[in-house]
Amino acid sequence: MQPTFVHSNSVVKDHAYQQWFGELKIRLHRHQVKAAVHVNTEMLEFYWSLGRDLVQMKAETQWGTGVVEQLSLDLKDAFPGMKGFSTTNIWYSKKWYLFYNEELIKLQQVVGEIPMPKEFGAVPWGQHILIITKCQSVDEAMFYVNKVVEEGWSRRCLEEELANNLYARRGKAITNFSNALTLPQSMLATEVLKDPYTFDFLTLTQGYNEKQLEDALAHNITRFLLELGSGFAYVGHQMELRMPNGQSYFPDMVFYHIKMRCYVVVELKVVEFMPEFAGKLNFYVSAADHLLRSEDDNPTIGLLICRSKDETIVQWSLEEINRPIGVASYQLQEVVDETLRMKLEN
Repeated sequence: MQPTFVHSNSVVKDHAYQQWFGELKIRLHRHQVKAAVHVNTEMLEFYWSLGRDLVQMKAETQWGTGVVEQLSLDLKDAFPGMKGFSTTNIWYSKKWYLFYNEELIKLQQVVGEIPMPKEFGAVPWGQHILIITKCQSVDEAMFYVNKVVEEGWSRRCLEEELANNLYARRGKAITNFSNALTLPQSMLATEVLKDPYTFDFLTLTQGYNEKQLEDALAHNITRFLLELGSGFAYVGHQMELRMPNGQSYFPDMVFYHIKMRCYVVVELKVVEFMPEFAGKLNFYVSAADHLLRSEDDNPTIGLLICRSKDETIVQWSLEEINRPIGVASYQLQEVVDETLRMKLEN
């Protein structure tokens, strides 16, 4: 074959070619991701074994307190083209291994080598460090590890959820799900809701009203969806529910949860929970079941997010309601009005 220039205009890029090229890009990206995960897994396996060696060999006792610094220099010298052998990383490898194995070591239940959990390979090293630094228990750490794996959290997303203490907030909303839903759906719905919800991404002055809160959440719908959690899809807000007599009602916000396969009607209140709030939300949930829910959907769920709540009042209010409703509170950093701030400063 003779050398030749390839001119792009000699190829007819018809629909079939564009479709094939699109498939190639997706395929290549998939392989790139797999390769990156494989490389990440191999490096994590090394860190895990390194941490294990430092613990089981009692390296500092055997070779002195400067062994980690020396090991860092030796690894960099032996593998000049590789990164990740800093003194900090080596210390973290020991801390990482100990974090998950210390209880077993204390109980002397270690038999042979403890393998690195398989799911760890899908989590970047920096996020592992973040998790063991911020979490207080193995259960809490594994909760965040699984979230990173299942939902593809970025480092920034992980940082925000750790700061907002998602682990402690999940499943904390007061609900009647155990009576209003089948067991599998009740367990899933309970896990999906949290309490409190954090609205610190909003900027509202003191004295804001319900409409201002709703409009701010609708304007920041991407951040609100992140706070609600994975699986929520935004349907709309202030959707008019027009009745046969001409009267109209306007539920605050409507979502669809993909994993639960149901609509979720959200009502917002800038005051403490009152029993009558549950009755109105029950009406909206009933309307969604009649007008939005399809044969393949599960029963619609109502979520009432209030400024605060008394647990006993909420529980009593939900006792005789047959449709699934959850009640939670929210937290918001209110911005003091500028005029008031100036007066306070003076």
